[in-house]
Amino acid sequence: MTPVEVVEIGNDAIFTMLKVMTPVMLVALIVGLSVSLVQALTQMQEVTLAFVPKIIAVFLTLALALPFMLEVLLDFAHRQFDRMIGL
Repeated sequence: MTPVEVVEIGNDAIFTMLKVMTPVMLVALIVGLSVSLVQALTQMQEVTLAFVPKIIAVFLTLALALPFMLEVLLDFAHRQFDRMIGL
């Protein structure tokens, strides 16, 4: 295995990770900013008010995005198996 192949595998792994985690991270960011804005406007500084909606939104996003995430990860695994066969 050449260094170029190793870099290609690393790049593929990083881009796969970004594709899988982007929906969840974006939802967590949007919900966190929304809750923070509401807290700043109402001057209600409750820790659970920031934590619970974000957790619920992340779980819902995971439930909805799971088929997409599984497809991306399976494609990555198939590419890696094809590379192993090609060696």
